[in-house]
Amino acid sequence: MPQKKSNVRLTIVGLMLGLLLASLDQTIVSTAMPTIVGEFGGLDKFVWVFSAYLIANVVSMPIFGKLSDMYGRKKFFLLGLVVFMIGSALCGTSTSMFQLIIYRAIQGIGGGALLPITFTIVFDLFPPEKRGKMQGLFGAVFGISSVLGPLAGAYFTDYVNWKWIFYINLPLGVVSLLLITFFYHAARPNNPNQKIDWLGTATFAASVLCLMFGLELGGKEFAWNSVQSYSLFTGFVVLLALFLWIETKASDPVVPLKLFSNRLFTASMGASLFYGAILMSAASYIPLFIQGVYQGSASSAGQVLTPMMLGVVVSSVFGGRFISKTPYRNILLLSCALLLIATSLLSTLSFYSPEWVKSLYSMFGAVAPELTPRGLVITYMVLMGLGIGVSFPVVSISSLHNVGFEQRGTVTSMVSFFRSIGSAIGVTVLGSVQTSALNSRLSELLPGSGMAAIDPRALLQPEVRASIPPQVLEKLTIGLADSIAFVFLCTLLMAVATLICVLLMGKARMEIPAHTKQKA
Repeated sequence: MPQKKSNVRLTIVGLMLGLLLASLDQTIVSTAMPTIVGEFGGLDKFVWVFSAYLIANVVSMPIFGKLSDMYGRKKFFLLGLVVFMIGSALCGTSTSMFQLIIYRAIQGIGGGALLPITFTIVFDLFPPEKRGKMQGLFGAVFGISSVLGPLAGAYFTDYVNWKWIFYINLPLGVVSLLLITFFYHAARPNNPNQKIDWLGTATFAASVLCLMFGLELGGKEFAWNSVQSYSLFTGFVVLLALFLWIETKASDPVVPLKLFSNRLFTASMGASLFYGAILMSAASYIPLFIQGVYQGSASSAGQVLTPMMLGVVVSSVFGGRFISKTPYRNILLLSCALLLIATSLLSTLSFYSPEWVKSLYSMFGAVAPELTPRGLVITYMVLMGLGIGVSFPVVSISSLHNVGFEQRGTVTSMVSFFRSIGSAIGVTVLGSVQTSALNSRLSELLPGSGMAAIDPRALLQPEVRASIPPQVLEKLTIGLADSIAFVFLCTLLMAVATLICVLLMGKARMEIPAHTKQKA
């Protein structure tokens, strides 16, 4: 019986909706959490609402990617969508913080299927000469959702009800479900004799769980130098070593280690990890600067992130269009140059305008504003967005270079996996760096005052700021600004690491069959 042809346009709409839902829910909860905590209590469990989704998401990605290679993309995309919708419905009915945490984990498992399988289906649907454009379009959707999530969460919380940050997923999910069910007809998998590597899957999941719990809870629920932290990270290392040994013996490994013998694949995974860390640094610390230093609102912080989001969209589409015309490395070198410039400029953020800004203003007979001008921050964010957006289509396609159909799901899930791990590591490491830098700076500015251990996010609350003497508040704000600038100085090192990964990619480029070129 001949294979039915998919309705590509309607399939693309369904995939976009699925990707939007899964990626939005990584960030949409952030602005609603103060309201949720006010209703349920459980401030001590605050971090678990984010961690439960992220941990379940990261652990399930490679597993679903492998299963989609073995048994077909469509059934696991639909399964992930149904699980995600069930989790969303349950989240909206939560009556306690404990329930919400469990339901968020269910959501995360579903999202772990949607994210990687979406990009794999796009790669299956389109010929080489069109893959770049489509991956760029889907990369733009992913980039937009990373920044749009907090804004959407704030809107539903302020003007509707916080439960609708979850309920909105249901009608959109139903549309996606119907479109994929009736209009996408996947090619049948040609490897029915493969077996699931259960032992490898279990040890992989356990090792990643140890890593994610250590990153998410270290420094929050327990100290970094505590027995719990040491145990989790030791468990990660031991289980990872065991997993690698099992994979060398397995006939059908859940993560084929031979992929890492390909320098292009390994460099792509490294680049994905560092791009994820850099994106989270901007999305986390620019809002903190706007609200804590400029004394702006959450919505004004979102307005500064919007230009970065537009930069992500533009460069993602740009990268997708040009990927067939030049080696992967050449496009990403431009991306790295923009990231190096953006992170260097962001490391100059200050309570006082930089000297070069003062000199520029004086050339025109004007006096520079006291703070780093908001227009400059927006310009820096645009450069950051332009640098990050290119990575979505290019890294997705470079990692799949010369990879067979039977491994596309596995490879695409690994790209999403490394990006998510990079985000988690970036937030954790940079959070520790920022706290340490702030405490050190406040020890210099306010010696013996006891202010060195202040939580910087307390400065975002108007009632807290109003209770602090003006001269003390000014020094606290200076310390906060300087600590955020130091975070971006460390992010500059991540941009350098990204550049090293890109340079290792060599001269490989997308290969378009000769008959396709002739037809074009």
